[in-house]
Amino acid sequence: MKKTLVVLSCVLSAACGGDSAAPAAGDPGASPAAKGHYDVDRAPADAVYRGGRIYTVHPATEWADAIAIDDGRIVYVGDDAGAESYIGNETRLYELRGRMMMPAFQDAHVHPIGSAFDALACDLGGLDGLAAYRRRISECASGDPDAAWITGGGWSRAVFGPGGSPSRDILDEIVPDRPVYLTSADGHSGWANSVALARAGIDENMPDPPDGIIDRDPDTGEPVGSLQEGAMSLVARHVPEPDAEELMAALRYARDMFHAYGITSLQDANALDPELETYVALDRAGELNLRVIPALWWARDGGEAQIREFEELRERYRSDNVAPISVKIMQDGVIENYTAAMLEPYLVDSGTRGIPMVEPEVLKDYVTALDAAGFQVHFHAIGDAAVRQSLDAIEAAQAANGERDLRHHISHLQIVDPADIPRFAELDVVANFQPLWAYADSYVVDLTIPFIGDERARWMYPIKSVIDAGARVAFGSDWSVSTANPFPQIETAITRVDADNHDTPVMNPEQRITLAEALEAF
Repeated sequence: MKKTLVVLSCVLSAACGGDSAAPAAGDPGASPAAKGHYDVDRAPADAVYRGGRIYTVHPATEWADAIAIDDGRIVYVGDDAGAESYIGNETRLYELRGRMMMPAFQDAHVHPIGSAFDALACDLGGLDGLAAYRRRISECASGDPDAAWITGGGWSRAVFGPGGSPSRDILDEIVPDRPVYLTSADGHSGWANSVALARAGIDENMPDPPDGIIDRDPDTGEPVGSLQEGAMSLVARHVPEPDAEELMAALRYARDMFHAYGITSLQDANALDPELETYVALDRAGELNLRVIPALWWARDGGEAQIREFEELRERYRSDNVAPISVKIMQDGVIENYTAAMLEPYLVDSGTRGIPMVEPEVLKDYVTALDAAGFQVHFHAIGDAAVRQSLDAIEAAQAANGERDLRHHISHLQIVDPADIPRFAELDVVANFQPLWAYADSYVVDLTIPFIGDERARWMYPIKSVIDAGARVAFGSDWSVSTANPFPQIETAITRVDADNHDTPVMNPEQRITLAEALEAF
């Protein structure tokens, strides 16, 4: 994987005119290239890359020697001889000298601006344990003594045990005089100190919202400081909104990171007006250099009246590289806090089956209306019940509207009932997996399997089964939940072990996929 990364970086930076190492023995790039499987016109092109081992991700001809690009479009793929007629006096010619070249990556589920904003704030991501969290939060507070709020995130539920419920007392000890609000790495929990809770009016008398949980002391009923799912908004709405300059800085940070990883296209899994304005402003300034499909946020209580507004946003915020043609529906939460919607109960005293965020029969109506309006629906569905409810809604939309090329996505897919796997192909639904999650980390071993049992765990991230059933699979990182770097994600999809240390047991080995399948999914 390291060799491929170096080669890809070289090609993407168009700095491939220098010397390169000879091809390794047995390299698959030695496969013969067919002449011109994609051959448009014969005018001189703007650029020609030749003498390489070009992996096309095209089933008819996987390997080529050369490509020609004109006016931003690939006009020729084939052997070196066929590329000669595309070379004119003004053509930029790049000699690959045996290097591998391939299409750039797409990230099919990511949160660019919010994740970058958190990374530029108080970032707890990647820190090892509570002591490290304490140090970083203290540094954030002392480093910005005039900040009205201390915000950021990236803390791991596994540090705080089953349920992932950190205490406000920890934050009160470090920052007693200002509000602190930090989101979990998975984005489904918030951690607030007493000042932040007071600003939001959260006390023992406030009821849980219908789509979330205020974690409480079992004896007193007082809030302990952690907030699950929809309860996060009770505090989040009081956090000052970033201004336009801060949002632009966050997007530039994310853009540069994506480019460094070879990512040129993405689907933003949740974009509101400020994010949409930021994308379009940077694109019209000629600085975005990414193709972006932002998903508009479906407000749980907004009903079908939202669709008219979505249609207006779709037109208002469309630019050369930005197309807000998708709508994000959260259909459940996550297994670690027992809010993912499951077909059978969790193995906990309450016997809960999680929280379907939208009542399943109502979901059918919403998805049918969105489908009729020409929107792709991008579901969040972790539990097997949420996956089935999402598939049922798409099936209802097709029955009402006919089959249309809208490419609805169901993302995450942590547990899929085997009976539902063939339905992805039957309904032409994109299975949007986050492959870096498909190994036995502490979330899986300590916070998931004990509460769902071994039988359901067998169907955790069934990537291979979905591919074998003939469905389309797309990969996304869900950054900042996990790294946006595609290479460890690809490795995990192939091996189903920890890509950093390779020290975990293989999780559901029958779900391992090939390198070719993993590359195609990205």
